[in-house]
Amino acid sequence: MSLQACAELVESADPDRYAVTVTAPEETQKILWPLYAFNIEVSRAPWVTQEPMIAEIRLQWWRDALEEIREGRPVRAHFVTGPLADILDAEGAMVLDKLVEARAWDIYADAFPNRESFDAYIEATYGNLIWTAARLIAPETEEKVIRKFAYGCGVAAMLRATAKLKAAGKSPLFEDNVTAFHKLAKHGFFNMNYAIYARKSLAKSLNPLLMTGWNAFPTFIAVRHNAQKIYTNGFSQSEFARRYRLLKLTYLGWWR
Repeated sequence: MSLQACAELVESADPDRYAVTVTAPEETQKILWPLYAFNIEVSRAPWVTQEPMIAEIRLQWWRDALEEIREGRPVRAHFVTGPLADILDAEGAMVLDKLVEARAWDIYADAFPNRESFDAYIEATYGNLIWTAARLIAPETEEKVIRKFAYGCGVAAMLRATAKLKAAGKSPLFEDNVTAFHKLAKHGFFNMNYAIYARKSLAKSLNPLLMTGWNAFPTFIAVRHNAQKIYTNGFSQSEFARRYRLLKLTYLGWWR
């Protein structure tokens, strides 16, 4: 029942990930649903209150839950923590703890001081989530390839969200100008391409995970053609284009 609740949360809060996961083998879904649901709960924590201290407490709650999992102790009650404890080992719990720690940035309006701090945030959030999933699905996976892929996914997501975050009073980039926005898209594109060229080294069992990057390349291409518009007004995509791309992925089993 808790696993089903995780899947339902993903369906409502992250429909794109849900669409490419619901057709995955059952053993893969048992790994991905708890991880994605955990990520949703953690990413929401800084946004459900305007009180920074309360947001910090919410994030600490998840860090404490991960510590319980890491130490093999009984884990606190939550529909996500049970399924998460079933799949995570000590290493996975430690990696995800870094994800929760990084999400503290979302509480405040501060800009990243430099490119290195921005990259560290993407690595800790998208990188740690996707790497943990990959390692649990296919333990022999090469970490560098997965992290290049995850970085591309994270940059694309940040590009799509930039206008909305700025409207909410946040500073999502390390430089608040369209030139930096455009350069970041190019960097994300190159990282994703690296993963594409190395894809033969990856197990086929990772396809449901990799397909979650389905919207990265359309984002990079759109920014290349009209960076100013997306920087100012955000990324938009027709429902037809979205459905067509997801259908294409279902048949081709890849994410470009």
